[in-house]
This record gives sequence, C-alpha cells and structure tokens, in this order.
Amino acid sequence: MPSDVTVPGALGWIMWFSGEIAFKWVPGFIVSLTGAQSATSLTPVSAPPLIVNAVSVQEIAHFLQTNTAPGMYDTVYKGWIWFVGFSIFLSLILATILIYCVMRVFQIRRAEYAHFEKETHTVVANDVPKTRLRWNRIQEQANSENEQQWRLSVLEADIMLNELLDHLGYRGETMADKMRTVNRGNFDSIDLAWEAHRYRNKVAHEATPSMTSHEIRRIIGLYEKIFREFDFIE
Repeated sequence: MPSDVTVPGALGWIMWFSGEIAFKWVPGFIVSLTGAQSATSLTPVSAPPLIVNAVSVQEIAHFLQTNTAPGMYDTVYKGWIWFVGFSIFLSLILATILIYCVMRVFQIRRAEYAHFEKETHTVVANDVPKTRLRWNRIQEQANSENEQQWRLSVLEADIMLNELLDHLGYRGETMADKMRTVNRGNFDSIDLAWEAHRYRNKVAHEATPSMTSHEIRRIIGLYEKIFREFDFIE
C-alpha cells in the first residue's frame, strides 16, 4: 500500500485485500489440501513447483487450479459461492442486531441521564412557592359556586395585600394607615388597592353582603394586578 494514501483509500485497500484473502486465497488452500488428501484415489498429480519469488493473487489461483485433483478446484470454488452468500446474509443479520443493540444502549443511557438530572435537583428547586399556593387556593375559591368560598377568597387576598405592604416597608396600625403613607410614584396600583380593600370591608362587616360571581372575580382580579406589579406572585 502506498505511504501517501488517504484514510478512505486505505480502508478501500484493506477491504480489497481482505476480499482477496477470504474469497481466493482461502478457497485455494482448501482445494489444495483436499486435492492432496484424495490424490491416492484419483489420478496422481505431479509434485507442485516450489514458490521462491513473489507472485500475484491471480498466479496463486492458477497455481492451485493446476496442482489440485481434477475437478476438485471447480467443485470447491462453486460451493464457495454459496458459502459467501450465506456469510453475507448472516453478516447482515448480525449487523442489524448490532445496530439495534447500540441504539438501545444510547436510549438507556439517555434515560439514565435524565433520571440522574432529576434526582440531582433539590426538593426546594421543585417546590411551588408558598405565596403561589395561597394564590391558587384563592382563585379556586373565587371560581367556586359557594358564597362562603367567595367571602374567604376576598378576605385571604386582603391578608396577602397587608403582607405585601409590610414587605414594602409601609407601617401603620391598620391597612388604611399603611396605604395612606404610600407614595403614588412607587405604587401605581394604589387606587386598585383602595377599591379592593373597601370591598373587603363590605364583605367582612355586612352580615349578608350582596355578592355575585362576576363581582368577586373582578375584585380578585384587582388584587392580582397589585401583586403582579411587585412580583408578589409569579
């Protein structure tokens, strides 16, 4: 093989040389051995000449053909064709099995990696924030058909508003006192907070306040706008 041959060329040369060995040299040697063993029962053959110089594959095939028992080379050579066909068929089956196994290994590794990544995440990273859980419960109550649930949703939303005011640093004995200290430039939804808080007082202090599902959802929507202004809920 030339020293400056490329990688694809080298692979092609290796495949060609392997084919020469598998399909010509090996059958030839089998024929030669078979002919030598059966020489006693067939026509005697003359002693083959010694090979002292380099020869080509074609010369080897011709040598084996002329120095084996009559008809034996042709018989083995024809039978070798069937052997080659069976070998190719078996190789295709084994290659298919190999490809399937490799694909399954990659799938299993991918599943293991995904499971490993999931296990490495801490519980805290997968937890839903407590504030979000509270807000989800408020929304469920507001969307129910029970007036008592409507009342609870407004009261709980107002409690969250009070916590937001504390978080923002507003101080006062009541929520109204806290909201009076709000700087409108820093609290765009303060008017919504006043409206929602007044409705809360109506629900809390009246024995049988008039409530509708539409009105409750509107008030809860006001609280939501306030909370989203300060990213109090996600």
